[in-house]
Amino acid sequence: MQKNLLIIGFVWPEPKSSAAGSRMMQLIEAFLRAKYQITFASACAKSDNAFNLESIGVSQVSIELNSSSFDDFVKALNPEVVLFDRFMTEEQFGWRVAEQCPNAIRILDTEDLHCLRRGREQAYKDKFSFEKKYLFNDTAKREIASIYRCDLSLIISEVEMEILKNDFKVDKSILMYLPFMLSEISVETIKSLAKFNKRKHFITIGNFLHKPNYNAVLYLKETIWPLIKKKLPKAELHIYGAYCSNKISQLNNEKQGFLIKGFADDVNQVMQCAKVCLAPIRFGAGLKGKLVDAMQNGTPCVTTSVGAEGMFGNIEPNGFIEDNLEAFAKKAVQLYQNETLWKEKQQNGFKTINNRFNKNYFEKELIKQVEIISQELNARRLNNFTGQMLQHHTLNSVKFMSKWIEEKNSTQ
Repeated sequence: MQKNLLIIGFVWPEPKSSAAGSRMMQLIEAFLRAKYQITFASACAKSDNAFNLESIGVSQVSIELNSSSFDDFVKALNPEVVLFDRFMTEEQFGWRVAEQCPNAIRILDTEDLHCLRRGREQAYKDKFSFEKKYLFNDTAKREIASIYRCDLSLIISEVEMEILKNDFKVDKSILMYLPFMLSEISVETIKSLAKFNKRKHFITIGNFLHKPNYNAVLYLKETIWPLIKKKLPKAELHIYGAYCSNKISQLNNEKQGFLIKGFADDVNQVMQCAKVCLAPIRFGAGLKGKLVDAMQNGTPCVTTSVGAEGMFGNIEPNGFIEDNLEAFAKKAVQLYQNETLWKEKQQNGFKTINNRFNKNYFEKELIKQVEIISQELNARRLNNFTGQMLQHHTLNSVKFMSKWIEEKNSTQ
């Protein structure tokens, strides 16, 4: 019998715009291959960049916040599994799912640890080293509560798994390490990629609405790129990303070779033309989609320790990891000029994709874990008293706040 999966999206997936969109599509494809009937629902407005899920057999439903209409919808659908896209969605709809479909498995895809990203951003703004006081912020209190209320949380980075287990003392039984699930890069694909002498210029890419990406572009503009340009006067930096605002467009400077290209309809095409990818991420969390795009297309990178976090494991990086801006620029120039070094780093990228993000392995592990939970659901919930406690208080606080908002809206 075919099982029903309801995915409640914080936004509609945009795989061409963000790593989060790609991640969601990977999850959808994993469950489709496992023969699940999937409904994707979101209260967010749909942009032109949203993927047409109906084209792959996924039902699309618009839902409302703070509306009992969702109760009727989810009760009629009666899914065996509900997947929440980020903790904010679980806060909004988790209690309704628990009330209407108490036997449905509740899964949280964190995307990345928001509390980690926001803590690092605040430490950066304060010009202090990141430490536990920044990690234990108000977002953490909400996000960790959401993790406990769910039967399983998908964690994209090994580093974030360790933070949850060691700093927050979350039991590993309700966590699953699930990174990007990627197709293997074949020998034929590698041979077909543009070679060193057929490539030119530098590239960086990322959704401009994402604060770490915007900050990285400014960092390049103001400090790193002038150092590179001084050594490589004919080189250009091509900056791609969705949601290019006027403040981004105004950074364009042809004389400096700092070129704002905007949305890339085909990331593979633009990445394969470039010789080196620059990703000077100073704060953030999760795995960086731009590094994955670069590795898949044979483009070596220079990034920071935050950018590389959770990406390479015991494998050498597909370029260099530098937090010092002068060293960052120096390594970028070196990688751009040295063909032997470039080829060596390129191979590291292929090895990373094939050994650390193998789609076939992680898809099987995900579906197997869901099946195990379905057989042990009551016992697992009984052993998660913290989750029961948080679910109880959520049902008595968020529930009545939501009903008050609904009542207020109905009288206006």
